Amino acid sequence: MPDAWTILLPAAAGLVGGAMNALAGGGTFATLPALIAMGLPANTANATSNVALLPGAATSAWAFRDELGPLGGVPIWLLAAVTFAGGIAGSLLLAWTPASTFDVVVPWLLLFAFLAIAFGRQAGDWLARHATIGPRTLVAVQTVLGIYGGYFGGGLGLVTTAVYGLLAGLSPRAMFAPRVTMLAVSNLAAALVFAATGLVAWAACLPMIAGAVAGGWAGARLGKRLPARAVRWWTLAVTGATTLVFFRRAYL
Repeated sequence: MPDAWTILLPAAAGLVGGAMNALAGGGTFATLPALIAMGLPANTANATSNVALLPGAATSAWAFRDELGPLGGVPIWLLAAVTFAGGIAGSLLLAWTPASTFDVVVPWLLLFAFLAIAFGRQAGDWLARHATIGPRTLVAVQTVLGIYGGYFGGGLGLVTTAVYGLLAGLSPRAMFAPRVTMLAVSNLAAALVFAATGLVAWAACLPMIAGAVAGGWAGARLGKRLPARAVRWWTLAVTGATTLVFFRRAYL
C-alpha cells in the first residue's frame, strides 16, 4: 500500500505544474524533480510527468477555447496536426533513449528553455528587423516544437511563448489559448506512445494527474487576472533554479 509521501508529493507537484502550464508553461520544472526525488529514472520520470500533465493541459485548453483562432495566418487545426505528428516522433525517440543518455541531455534542454524565455523578446525584435516570417516558417517551427514536446516537454510552454512572440507577434496574454492547446496536443501524442511502451509509473502518475487537473483549472482562471510581467518573472525564477539543479545532478 502506498505511503503518504508517494501520494502527496506527486499530487502537490502536479498542482504546481498544472498551474504553471496554464500561466506560462514550465510545469515539468515542478513535476520532473519530484518524480526523480521519488527514485524514478529520468526518462521514466519524464514520461510519467508528460502523461500526468495532460489532463491539466486539456483543462486549461478547454478554459481558453473561446479565444482560439488562426495564428500568424495559419489555421489552428493545421498547427494542432503537425504538433501531434511531432509529438509522436519525439516520444518514440525518448522511448529509444537510454536513461543514462537522457540524464546528460536534460540539463541542456532545460538551459535552452530558460534562454528562450529570457531572451525571446530581444531575439524577436532582432529577427523582425532582418527577416520576413511567413506561415510556412511557423508550421515548420511548430513541428519542431511538437517533437521537442514529445521527447522532453520541459519548458515547452516557455519556448512556445517565445516562438509565438517571435513569429506571430503575439503578446503574452494573447498566446494563452493557442499555447495551452498545442501543449495539450503534444502531451496527448506523447502519452499514447508512453502508455503503449510501458514507460509510465502509474502509481506516481495518478495522484499527479489529480493535482494537475486542479492546478490547470486554477491557473487558467488566475492567468486571466495576473499581469504578464509577474508571470514572466515567476517562470524565469523556477526555470533557472531547476536548470542549475539538473546541471549539478548530471555533472558534479
